[in-house]
Amino acid sequence: MARGISLNAPSAQVGAQMCLGIPMKVIKINDDFAQVESGRLLRTINIQMLPNVKTGDYVIVHAGFAIEKLDPKRAKETLRLLDEIR
Repeated sequence: MARGISLNAPSAQVGAQMCLGIPMKVIKINDDFAQVESGRLLRTINIQMLPNVKTGDYVIVHAGFAIEKLDPKRAKETLRLLDEIR
């Protein structure tokens, strides 16, 4: 689940929100939808914005949509860092 974070930097707008996209691995594709996983979390997401996604790819997921394809090495490093802060 994405969480908003208030920013207090002078250049940031007061009360501005930041959204978090989560790297997830594509397990199965069915037309415009894919089943993805991250750890024990499984979700069905829309992949219409990334027409060249294949099973085994890593994607950034935000609000139920794949918004960016990731290099596997970068995805695994990001997931490792997220595990460290839990």
